[in-house]
Amino acid sequence: MYSPEEDSYLLSKVLENKIPKLLSENPDLTFLEIGSGSGIQLKTALKSGIKKQNIFSSDINITAVEYCKNLGFNCIKSDLFEVFKRKIKRRKPWCPRKYDLIIFNPPYLPENLQEPSDSKISTTGGKKGSEIINKFLKQAKSHLNKNGKIFLLTSNLTKEIDFLNYEKKILAKKKLFFEELFVWELSITQ
Repeated sequence: MYSPEEDSYLLSKVLENKIPKLLSENPDLTFLEIGSGSGIQLKTALKSGIKKQNIFSSDINITAVEYCKNLGFNCIKSDLFEVFKRKIKRRKPWCPRKYDLIIFNPPYLPENLQEPSDSKISTTGGKKGSEIINKFLKQAKSHLNKNGKIFLLTSNLTKEIDFLNYEKKILAKKKLFFEELFVWELSITQ
């Protein structure tokens, strides 16, 4: 399970700043976090005013899923949007197919052959660092409500991100000694 680091805290700060405005425009905002980890962003979403029944999450790591469930959040095991794409006979009624805000603090580092395999799932985004992000961006469009937004965290170490046709702007950035972090706001071009 991924524990909060500088990237998590930067994304949390963005959520604290942006969610109140989004809620003023849509009080029933639906929120999905891909890769819930320790649940820090779920807690931030709740603290910032999103109704708990409108907060959803998934993680590929069953330990993170169980941890977030124990915090009282709706969380399911899924690789990105995989479980949302399938027709599931026992589909949870709380699990909508489209959301107003989707957030993702992905594994974004380029592959490091010396990194232990158990930590790679949380940190490595592929050979260039962008493979998981690019897969997410392709899938996310079909899970975003009209006028919905994506908040995506990336690093200057991540190479060849394909933002497709999303409108994008940087909401925050933070320079660390070994990398620079960015939080992007993405929306579908209308």
